[in-house]
Amino acid sequence: MRRTLAGVSTSDNAATLGMAARSRYEDAVRVLVHLGDSFAEQIAAACPGVETVVVPTADPVDPDLRADALLTLPWGTPNLADLLASTGVRWVHTVGTGVDRFPLAVVGDRLLTCSRGASAIPIAEWVLAQMLAFEKQLPDAWLRERPTSWNFHPTMGGLHGRTLALVGIGGIGRAIAERALPFGMRVRALRRSAAPSPLAGVELSPSLEDLVASADHLVLVAPATADTRGMIGDAALRAVKPGMHLVNVARGSLVDEAALRRALDDERVALASLDAVEPEPLPEGHWMFAHPRVHVSAHVSWNGPGGEDVLVGKFVANLHRWLAGEPLEGVVDVAAGY
Repeated sequence: MRRTLAGVSTSDNAATLGMAARSRYEDAVRVLVHLGDSFAEQIAAACPGVETVVVPTADPVDPDLRADALLTLPWGTPNLADLLASTGVRWVHTVGTGVDRFPLAVVGDRLLTCSRGASAIPIAEWVLAQMLAFEKQLPDAWLRERPTSWNFHPTMGGLHGRTLALVGIGGIGRAIAERALPFGMRVRALRRSAAPSPLAGVELSPSLEDLVASADHLVLVAPATADTRGMIGDAALRAVKPGMHLVNVARGSLVDEAALRRALDDERVALASLDAVEPEPLPEGHWMFAHPRVHVSAHVSWNGPGGEDVLVGKFVANLHRWLAGEPLEGVVDVAAGY
């Protein structure tokens, strides 16, 4: 097993790691890291005095290993349950934005946090790119030969004056709204609570049906839960404004794909830009690959420059709060599933 102590990687026999670490770092806060040396070294460098121990994702757990916190993957690991049961970990942080694939049942009464909002900027930029491409008819407007007319395109649209409808107004939804408002878009949102709008200029909608009826661009950014599964189904799609553009950067489970196919075929939905589908990846020959009004991408909207630094930064900021006894950000309601 490899461990990182104060940013320096060393190798130890698994049977002696826990005892050696405890005798040498009796008072140190110890963080287990499932994501490898790079993450562990950055955490140790940013938090002097914190010991980071890199643990494999599937190896048996050293019975002598003890720790305070665990940084882990968004879908869990084969040895997660054993780590939590035997090491004394009190706080678990997953680098994922959502926790729908995380084995919540093993968390117990521990504190669980996630990297909520870490990918908000690249996802928001991706959404704006999809909306602009839809309105400006890209790449169809690009030329491959001399056209019959020049300087004329009768069906070009724009974002100014269009209505953006957000299903969800958390960190990602706010980042999208912040970028859409300067384009002159009307921004409406549906949120799960009765709290007021978190952003000036964003109107809250009383219901999903009301929201979709006004949408030129309907963007899904809600968490995947039992309540949101299939929420964009026949009922919602019957209420849509004809010619609407659907963008999904949340989870594929939010959309009833059979209902979406019917809405695409009768042109109630002009285009579906889907960065999240179910299942992922789609099987070969799936109807979405060939449908002329579907654009599928491989769940890449989160990708952007400095992605690892952002994820590490989210955890490090929470680690500083935890050490100071302050409330953490991105706390997951395990019972609610988000």
